[in-house]
Amino acid sequence: MLELSGIDLDEIATALADQSDYEHCWLIDPRTGEVTFWTSDTGIDGENPVDVDELDLLPIDPIPSYIWYQDMADFAEGISDAAAGRRLAKALEGRGAFRRFKDQLYEHHPELIAPWHALRDNRAKRRAVEWLVDQGLLDDTAYENFAAEHPEPNLP
Repeated sequence: MLELSGIDLDEIATALADQSDYEHCWLIDPRTGEVTFWTSDTGIDGENPVDVDELDLLPIDPIPSYIWYQDMADFAEGISDAAAGRRLAKALEGRGAFRRFKDQLYEHHPELIAPWHALRDNRAKRRAVEWLVDQGLLDDTAYENFAAEHPEPNLP
């Protein structure tokens, strides 16, 4: 088992959120918890191509985008400024929702940027811990302990 304190949850959260479509993947060393980025043309060291199946590393497959989308919807619904919430919810309609949400937030509601980042980052780290538990890399109680120590932030 790995120790949670020695794992970069931000890196794992980034890997879980990575929806890009070029030939790459994020990997974790199950012995150390070190996260590595692999591409088909430069391997893991940035210079030497290697087949990902030859590596003794565990792939970190991204979580579907609808999970991350739900974070935005929850934020729009949960803020106390009803007008801002409606504009953010409207931005989530149709293709390009992620970009429109971000544009709406940064251009029209800068006071909501910090609370959005707090919610998004908290949920991303919780998902990272949950993923580690699901992979058998952390003790089964790690998620409950982490969630108790990192409750969702209050929304303005």
